[in-house]
Amino acid sequence: MMLRGKTNSEIEKLKKSSILVGKTIAEVAKHIKPGVTTIELDKIAETYILDNSALPGFKGYRGFPGTLCISINDVVVHGIPGKSVIKEGDLVSIDCGTIIDGYYGDSAFSFGVEPVSDEVRKLLQRTYNSLYVGIESAKYGNRVGDIGYSIQSYLSPFNYGIVRDLVGHGIGKNMHEKPEVPNYGRRGTGAKLYDGLVICIEPMITLGTSRINIDSEDGWTIRTNDGSFSAHFEHAIAVKKEGTSILSDFTPIQEVENENIYIIKTIDNG
Repeated sequence: MMLRGKTNSEIEKLKKSSILVGKTIAEVAKHIKPGVTTIELDKIAETYILDNSALPGFKGYRGFPGTLCISINDVVVHGIPGKSVIKEGDLVSIDCGTIIDGYYGDSAFSFGVEPVSDEVRKLLQRTYNSLYVGIESAKYGNRVGDIGYSIQSYLSPFNYGIVRDLVGHGIGKNMHEKPEVPNYGRRGTGAKLYDGLVICIEPMITLGTSRINIDSEDGWTIRTNDGSFSAHFEHAIAVKKEGTSILSDFTPIQEVENENIYIIKTIDNG
């Protein structure tokens, strides 16, 4: 059966929504500093999204209470904004979603709150690198397993934990669509990447274990089993016969001038 990809018009709508996500994270990044609470950052994001004639994609999704997922240190994803206070040395991951004209945008970026340890800097840089390694393999005619294999192969020399229970996903009028996009895998396996497929690739990488657990108190917060720090970067991409394009954009984030945070600027082979 031939799977129907997104039309060019739909991809443009998904891109518009995804671009706003990057701008929203950039607006939040301006305010990340020691002493700020995560709920303050969440309010900044919600106001910015609404002011840009869009809707927060996460708020109310399956009951999630925030506009952002703000995940600090050992929290891998789905951290709920609240009274938590940002501190020096923290690793802060911001995951954001928007809705414009019924189409979702979804992207994530991780920051180090200065002063940041060399270990955390390397984790951030290598997780960032692995995202682009995965995108390089996301070509028409390849398979989902090729993406995961590339990410896993790049990261394996560093002995990091590659979270297996959380994966990337298709995206469109729904936040999560098929196929699932793991950050590990075997070449030539999994769903085929067809013309017009739009997916989110999002490596979630830890300094220790790949094993995770869900906070029993809120049912959302996902932490590493061993308390190790975790980084998370995410792009939405569109696969086309003529080439793959990145729909989301880190440029506004990387242009933020904030001496309180460490922001990955470019690919670094180290």
